[in-house]
Amino acid sequence: MQFILIARDGTDPEAPERRQAARAEHLTNMRRLKATGNYIFGGAILNENGDMVGSTIVFDFPDRAAFDAWLKNDPYVTGNVWQQIEVEGFRVAPV
Repeated sequence: MQFILIARDGTDPEAPERRQAARAEHLTNMRRLKATGNYIFGGAILNENGDMVGSTIVFDFPDRAAFDAWLKNDPYVTGNVWQQIEVEGFRVAPV
């Protein structure tokens, strides 16, 4: 089942530093998920200055429980980068 994640970073002054501290490990994690077919596409949400302030990612997992099990260990979650997380079922259009 596909899921779309929309996650917003914290807005406190330390938020950009937390993102940068966790970013390399998060991207390594995404590469692993891409290799296993769990990552479809994604990227950073930018503010009007072009700064990264969140993420939108589309995943494919067998079910929500498997997705949630993965999500709780992502470096942006464990590193307290993402402060607001929304997850919905999703389907990439077959075009």
